[in-house]
Amino acid sequence: MMKGNLVHGGILADKKTYIMSGVGILSAIASYLVGDADIFVMLQAIFTVGGIYFIRKSDNKTKGK
Repeated sequence: MMKGNLVHGGILADKKTYIMSGVGILSAIASYLVGDADIFVMLQAIFTVGGIYFIRKSDNKTKGK
């Protein structure tokens, strides 16, 4: 029972995209704060990762219709 739950993602099933989007946004902000990127590169990364988040969010609303 535990193994089957682990194979299908367990408590993180269907949340991997959201977690990766959050990590991407945090890494973009961190790279700006330490000086590796300027404000425009940070904003481009945030909007790109945010777009992936919202595409996934809208896909879940229409799934099964």
